[in-house]
Amino acid sequence: MDETKLATLQSWVREAKRIVFFGGAGVSTESGIPDFRGVDGLYNQQFDYPPETIISHSFCTRHHDVFYRFYTTRMLFPDAKPNIAHEKLAAWEREGKLLAVVTQNIDGLHQMAGSKNVFELHGSVHRSYCQKCRAGYDLAQFLALGEPCKCPVCGGRVKPDVVLYEEGLDPDTISGAVDAIRRADLLIVAGTSLTVYPAAAFLDEYRGHRLVLINKTPTPRDNIADLVLHEGLGDVFARLP
Repeated sequence: MDETKLATLQSWVREAKRIVFFGGAGVSTESGIPDFRGVDGLYNQQFDYPPETIISHSFCTRHHDVFYRFYTTRMLFPDAKPNIAHEKLAAWEREGKLLAVVTQNIDGLHQMAGSKNVFELHGSVHRSYCQKCRAGYDLAQFLALGEPCKCPVCGGRVKPDVVLYEEGLDPDTISGAVDAIRRADLLIVAGTSLTVYPAAAFLDEYRGHRLVLINKTPTPRDNIADLVLHEGLGDVFARLP
């Protein structure tokens, strides 16, 4: 690890009063949740349909049984626990140093670690709702419904509250995330390839001069960062104050 870069980040964290953390799938891989584009990720596995097709709005509507099996067997990790990054971020929030977490993940591990102000850009597996009467269900209740996943209140189809391909992000979530990023005095972006839009474009909303990118591999936005560490997230966060 580049000790000079690490020392700079350590100093910035100590001095910061309004940290915002923007994270992707790499934040949860150390909790045993595979990412999408890695060697063992969903996009490199073989299925009857491409994963991008299965987790699209139109496919979910037409072939809900296939979507349901894929979703429940490949996208849910109920035994996963928060790792050092999740725990550290929650500690910073308790200390009053962290404004918000903006995450592309749907696993709920930030909240499990104790973070309160979390903007889930792509929703959460821990919430589901009836598309007809809007009745809400938690993860255990959703799984108990089984396929065809009908609402016991009205008989409507129950859908996980996750953003599928062909669906837009929630406007209130976007607004809150962008506002937090604009107010940050330190923006840490980690565990994301920064290839998924519109989420990746949120970096352009940052007004400060301490933009940190932490990712094992280079990203298309490395050139705009003030500090870049190509390291494992857990290794870095284990050494932050």
